[in-house]
Amino acid sequence: MAIECLVLGSGQDVGKSCVVVTIGGKRVMFDCGMHMAYQDQRRYPDFSRVLAATGAPDYTSAISCVVITHFHQDHIGALPFFTEVCGYHGPIYMTYPTKALAPFMLEDNRKVMVDRRGEEEQYSYEDILTCMKKVTPIDLKQTVEVDKDLIIRAYYAGHVLGAAMIYAKVGDAAMVYTGDYNMTPDRHLGAAQIDRLKLDLLITESTYAKTIRDSRHAREREFLKAVHKCVSAGGKVLIPTFALGRAQELCILLDDYWERMNLKIPIYLSAGLTLQSNLYYKMLIGWTSQKIKDSYTVHNPFDFKHVCHFERSYINNPGPCVLFATPGMIFGGFSLEVFKKWAPSEKNLVALPGYCSAGSIGHKLMSGKSTGIDYKDTHIDVRCQIHQLSFSPHTDSKGIMDLTEFLSPKHVILVHGEKPSMAFLKERIESELGMPCYFPANHETVSIPTTQNLKMSATERFITSCAAEQTKDRLQQGNLICGNSVSEVNGSEKLAEGILLMEKHKKPKILCEDELLEALGVERHSVQFEPMASARIGAADDSEELQQADADDLESEGKQMKL
Repeated sequence: MAIECLVLGSGQDVGKSCVVVTIGGKRVMFDCGMHMAYQDQRRYPDFSRVLAATGAPDYTSAISCVVITHFHQDHIGALPFFTEVCGYHGPIYMTYPTKALAPFMLEDNRKVMVDRRGEEEQYSYEDILTCMKKVTPIDLKQTVEVDKDLIIRAYYAGHVLGAAMIYAKVGDAAMVYTGDYNMTPDRHLGAAQIDRLKLDLLITESTYAKTIRDSRHAREREFLKAVHKCVSAGGKVLIPTFALGRAQELCILLDDYWERMNLKIPIYLSAGLTLQSNLYYKMLIGWTSQKIKDSYTVHNPFDFKHVCHFERSYINNPGPCVLFATPGMIFGGFSLEVFKKWAPSEKNLVALPGYCSAGSIGHKLMSGKSTGIDYKDTHIDVRCQIHQLSFSPHTDSKGIMDLTEFLSPKHVILVHGEKPSMAFLKERIESELGMPCYFPANHETVSIPTTQNLKMSATERFITSCAAEQTKDRLQQGNLICGNSVSEVNGSEKLAEGILLMEKHKKPKILCEDELLEALGVERHSVQFEPMASARIGAADDSEELQQADADDLESEGKQMKL
């Protein structure tokens, strides 16, 4: 039996995460994301490949269940399209916070694509609501029986509120799909946590496969210094970020710094979505870090004292400010609108807090100093300062290696990363951990061999005979007893020898030799051999006498001929 992994998205790329895993005859779709950098058919995973690979008449027949790890668009953005347009009507699972926050994230993204970009609508707001009604929420470490053979379980992943790593098991075959995770805690979320599991396969993200970050405190000092320097000189700071996750992390950091430094410069959130998201953070406090939970009874850290809502009319206001604008990476939306206005001024600063996928303006800014960027039919003058930060909620190279070593799977597959970095990490995993590692491209399939364990029972007589042999062994102080049942292996371990009986429609069991004869209805027969040494000696003597007589006869005949 093998585990088949069909990569529909995030293969040697960061975007539209979607991996279909066939395990024990069951097919699980892990994540159903969209690619934020594309506006054509490459935006969504090529779902038709599932039908082509399985021969199923429809997606509901082909897929046993869909599991979403968290609410980011590159992991959930294609779900309404898959259910309402493609017609999948099977089970869908995600954590409670993900189900609560996903509708707002999906609708905000739909508005950006349709209302602001003028793109063709792929699904409506009603489709989003209909899709979410099909979702079954799950809790951490809750074992869910999808059917009589397939079970799944969610583990805390850090990264964003509600993010989960998923354990799936069918029979003896087991695997973990990490989604996005963070192995180090930050100000508002804890580090990823998972049990030590026996796994055939680990599918892990590899966004920062070659990066080892500095300490969190050093990164925070660098960020605060850059922001304070800019606003002190009268500049504006644009922080492009998604509404959930890094926005809350950096708002906590800045709000605390503003309080300590007694600064009066405004900090703005660009969208009502972020303010609405903060309300959910307050309600879902149990999913945050231990420090947040401990301080919640005295003060809710999401009640920001120095952060307020930003009106579109504020864009051209004079004076310094800090603005969190969605979406991250500057691939469209309000963050792009503000960037066009603020980028030409040398006093202003654009702080990029995390990963920016290829094709986005954020990625172009991170690639090097640019005096201008062409976006569609518009040329944007870029004279502002660019500051790249390491506040990404993804784990770094050390975290990936630590998790892989802790789980010790038989095989590893890397997704959600860039090809050169994935190749580097593959070599490390294979050389340092001794595990076969793969990093397939989109639309490629990887087959992972598994070991099938056969469960069987042992009869009472077999166990009794083993115990008797062990007693005999101890009494005789022998090093090795061969024969019916028990022999010594590697000093202290004992190897029991029996007969495996497998009958149709019955559970396999181990028998003694006598029990097998009884089960077959035959009697024991013994073959005994008598010693033949004396007879063989006698026969040999007779042979020698005959040979000597023949020789005497020949000699006598020769004498007669001479006469």
